[in-house]
Amino acid sequence: MAEVATKLPVKTEKKAPARPDNWMGPFESLRREIDHLFDDFHPFDFRLPSTRSFFGRELPALRGIEWPVAPAMDLVEKANEYEITAELPGIDEKNVEIKLANHTLTIKGEKKEDKEEKEKDYYLSERRYGSFQRSFQLPEGVDADKIDATFNKGILTVKLPKTTEAQKAEKKITVKAA
Repeated sequence: MAEVATKLPVKTEKKAPARPDNWMGPFESLRREIDHLFDDFHPFDFRLPSTRSFFGRELPALRGIEWPVAPAMDLVEKANEYEITAELPGIDEKNVEIKLANHTLTIKGEKKEDKEEKEKDYYLSERRYGSFQRSFQLPEGVDADKIDATFNKGILTVKLPKTTEAQKAEKKITVKAA
């Protein structure tokens, strides 16, 4: 005897057709933006920023405008002194200059690097240059004759001791409950 096959209903869901032509679209856009970032990246090259589009936004053109670019510096007030700390990687202490004039402390630095490689099938020559200058107006009460600067492993530390009068001028005020 022949077996009778039982038919079962089959449900089909309608799915949006896959778009094989556009699946790389977001990745391609991301790759282009990352390429733009690396095209503009110049480590320790203190230059004007690029005016190229950054994630679809145009940056303002800065040609002809003075753009002060310098490494970040921390200024901390302590009980007996002020302390300025700056990270200056790749700069030697002989290329750092600190001057004091008219209650203004100026820190200058310069980095020059020449690299040359000669091999059998190629020749590579690179030059890098960067400089910065940063000035600070000194507060009243700094003993200018005792300013001290040290440079250790790329970290510049400038200590600006307070005068005894400036240290005594601080007054503690008690807070009373109302």
